[in-house]
Amino acid sequence: MSESRTFEALGLSSALLRTLETSGYTVPTPIQAQAIPLVLAGHDVLGAAQTGTGKTAAFGLPMLQRLSKETPPKGPRKPRALVLVPTRELAVQVADSLKEYGRHLRMNVTTIFGGAGMQPQIDNLRRGVDILVACPGRLLDHMDAGHAKLDAVEVLVLDEADRMLDMGFLPQMKRIMGRVPKQRQTLLFSATFEARIKALALEYMQSPKQVEVAAQNTIAETIVHRAHPVDSASKRDLLVDILSARHTDQVLVFGKTKHGCNRLAEQLEKSGLPAVAIHGNKSQAQRQKALDAFKAGRARILVATDVAARGLDIPNLPLVINHDLPMVAEDYVHRIGRTGRAGATGEALSLVSPEEGALLNQIQKMLKAEIRMDVVAGYEPSRPIRLDAPMPPQGGRGQRPAGQRAGGQRRGPPQAAGDQRAGEQRPSRAGKPAHRQGGHGKAQPPAAQAHAGPKAPGARGRGSRGRGGRGRSTGS
Repeated sequence: MSESRTFEALGLSSALLRTLETSGYTVPTPIQAQAIPLVLAGHDVLGAAQTGTGKTAAFGLPMLQRLSKETPPKGPRKPRALVLVPTRELAVQVADSLKEYGRHLRMNVTTIFGGAGMQPQIDNLRRGVDILVACPGRLLDHMDAGHAKLDAVEVLVLDEADRMLDMGFLPQMKRIMGRVPKQRQTLLFSATFEARIKALALEYMQSPKQVEVAAQNTIAETIVHRAHPVDSASKRDLLVDILSARHTDQVLVFGKTKHGCNRLAEQLEKSGLPAVAIHGNKSQAQRQKALDAFKAGRARILVATDVAARGLDIPNLPLVINHDLPMVAEDYVHRIGRTGRAGATGEALSLVSPEEGALLNQIQKMLKAEIRMDVVAGYEPSRPIRLDAPMPPQGGRGQRPAGQRAGGQRRGPPQAAGDQRAGEQRPSRAGKPAHRQGGHGKAQPPAAQAHAGPKAPGARGRGSRGRGGRGRSTGS
């Protein structure tokens, strides 16, 4: 499908075009150029693109246009569009983007997610809602209590559907979709097209048009990948050494467990490195406070579980460090997708212990590329990294102990294991200053590089511009 080079050519209304122009957005990204005309034409759409390529605008702009042309039914305003997302952070980001795009359209957008008080959400629903952005668990709480009614929904969006499946939300998603009118437009957007995503589309979508602008599980070619072999017990000291050397950079550090991230952030603080932690056990206010501190530069280091792998909008992030490798290879893609956005350069650095050799092998197989291994003097591992080693325990996708929800918290009967309110991914098992060799300054090119499809102009964030000075594109 040919790609239009302006938003006007895509058929958007004058009100939306005025908003885009005043915001400085002039160039559609590939996913927007392909998906927007299909959504405007009323088709169900199954869209895939790597993170940071503008999926929110791809479904949000045409959805706003459709709703603005129709007169809401009389009586209390019930949601006419429902956007399901996996995490609180993504709910806030999507809602903020929709409010920005629709500021000339008088659309009421509200969010519902766990970790926040019920009553303010109830009050917002009672005042009337046009577009509801919600996490599945908390939405079901409101539905069961009679606060949220979905019988007027015309457009259903499943955003980051693969992550919702990873987090065990399928039973909740099916319950919600069973309460939405069958005569609706369904839009499913995801970073990947897995078999289970296509199965979900076949069950709940009507002859969907498929849009894919990048090969599955690809990573921006502007990202340099490196790994440092190191014993688990020495990872923290090596991390402190690296962060001390990169003292001017903002850095996103990924750990495996909520407790481990808290402890790591505290240890970094004690080493004189301003750090904050973000994970599913923190309230939404705490998470937003930590994210705001990171974005404002008051905290240079953000330590996060995989809850932050998607939905975080951090412009111009130069470095992502995997303190612990993810148990699922695809999560590597989403973690390091926070850097190297909109054509910018980025660096992905992984600290790999001998116990994680199989995880590294899994990632390299998925990328079809080797990740360069640099041994740091003083941190040599006690034994070599064996790529043919067996997988660590709890490595299966979606495998959790019976009765444990996706955030790792114990709860009632095993069949409720996927019913999670906190917006947190399942946890996984994890975790002497000396002169370094190779340094941690300018990234060195890896032996082999994962190849991505065409670069999408414009990750989310003000000030980013398309290539060649053509203006800013909506990468939200």
